Amino acid sequence: FTADWQIWGIPGIVLAMILSIPISILLGAFCGQILNRAKGREMITSYMIAFFMDGLYQLLVLFMMGPVIPILHSSLRLPRGYGIRNTVSLLHMRQSLDNLGAIHIGGVKIPVLTLVVIAVFCLFIVWFRKTKLGQDMRAVGQNMDVARDAGIKVERTRIIAIVMSTVFAGLGMVIYLQNMGNISTYSSHKQIGMFCIAALLVGGASVDKASIGNVFLGVILFHTMFIVAPATGAKITGDSMIGEYFRVFASYGVITIALVMYEMKKRMAKGKIGQRLQLAQGEEESR
Repeated sequence: FTADWQIWGIPGIVLAMILSIPISILLGAFCGQILNRAKGREMITSYMIAFFMDGLYQLLVLFMMGPVIPILHSSLRLPRGYGIRNTVSLLHMRQSLDNLGAIHIGGVKIPVLTLVVIAVFCLFIVWFRKTKLGQDMRAVGQNMDVARDAGIKVERTRIIAIVMSTVFAGLGMVIYLQNMGNISTYSSHKQIGMFCIAALLVGGASVDKASIGNVFLGVILFHTMFIVAPATGAKITGDSMIGEYFRVFASYGVITIALVMYEMKKRMAKGKIGQRLQLAQGEEESR
């Protein structure tokens, strides 16, 4: 919408963020309501929601933008007159946030304002954890039954957490797109999520817990892997294309291994707790 209205630079980025917030809240509340009805099966349910919403999104941009939702500039529309082109240029918005206040050290550009925005989000998370709602979210994440017994409204807290997550994801996507300088209309939303998850897992996060430290460590390690893996694959096979396949294999393999290790660790912890309970029961019976 911002590209169609020709609002560029920082005003365009701010407007895109403002437009994303109500959409994110609506979709976050929708996802939260569904996931509350699928407790214990959140992962597979989230996958199904993602497939459904992707189909809805394709319907929106392929058929509704033009006939139903007005698109002013024909350069954005497909030749048939409706639907959005595969790629939308954000050249006049490209790196507007990154370039504002940037400093150059040894030929390397450091996007100061972007780093400040990231730091503000990190400080907000640190502050939010100390609030009552933040403590309630942590309690719900650890054990919903115990949290419910403590008087916490579990379903409401889960919805708020998902809405906040969706809003942050929307704002992050706008920052990501202004850095890239274009929108891949039908695949941009698929390109970022899996890499975020992989970076978190590489940084030491688990399904139950993730910290800001995991984020930054994961970003550094995952980006390093993106640089090293294709070169390694090309060196081993002598083919740069196979090197790219090696990168994809490595990135998705990291997610799989991290999830398997987490599950094994979780089962081992449960086994140890069970052994302790059995020992305690044996001691009580012997007494």
